Amino acid sequence: MALQAAGRQSLVDTVVEALRSQLAAGEWQIGTRIPTEHALAEQLQVGRNTVREAVRVLVHAGMLRSRQGEGTFVVSTADPGDIMRGVQRAGIRDVLELRIALEAEAARLAAERHRPADLERMRAALDAQAALEDAAGQPASGSLELYANHDIAFHKAVVDAAYNTALTATYGWFSNSVREALVTALDDHAMPKIVHGDHRAVLDAIAAGDPEAAERAIRDLLEKPKRAVEALLASR
Repeated sequence: MALQAAGRQSLVDTVVEALRSQLAAGEWQIGTRIPTEHALAEQLQVGRNTVREAVRVLVHAGMLRSRQGEGTFVVSTADPGDIMRGVQRAGIRDVLELRIALEAEAARLAAERHRPADLERMRAALDAQAALEDAAGQPASGSLELYANHDIAFHKAVVDAAYNTALTATYGWFSNSVREALVTALDDHAMPKIVHGDHRAVLDAIAAGDPEAAERAIRDLLEKPKRAVEALLASR
């Protein structure tokens, strides 16, 4: 399969896409070694340096892993970047449903594993957010972005308190989409406003070491905006 491109960088990109397609198609299974640079260069009819650069891109993306003296092995047949881009394109309801799934488990684990410093982080985020509210309990004029940041800081503190590396990493790259959805919701009068009592209930359940109450509290907190979004979608 010969690959043609106008310039070197675009040729590397073309090889990356070709290899990514082969991985997605299951041509090489997870844990197996991919062909050598020489073999791939012959197959794609490009130079070995081009293949080397393309493989390096996929190693950086987390799809491949190189082992000194052994070769390059398949780690994942799905590109994490594509997954992230899919999340970024998701609607608010989809983001909320994923949040509920992630944060419900995080809250349960946080109730069992939290440390005093984690509770302090949660309290600090809620106090900072409350300081930005006006007399009506709404974000003060011009403070919407910072208000959202403090809310995300609280939820990230809950996730971090679960002490699950995979969960923290997943929520870390997901949090940008969460923040965008939150800012949109805060600026929409049809969406319910943030209630500090709901957040305090999550904090209190975690502090008490009650996994069931912590999960229930985070679900109650996030189900409110989810129901509002579903009602808006149903009315269209």
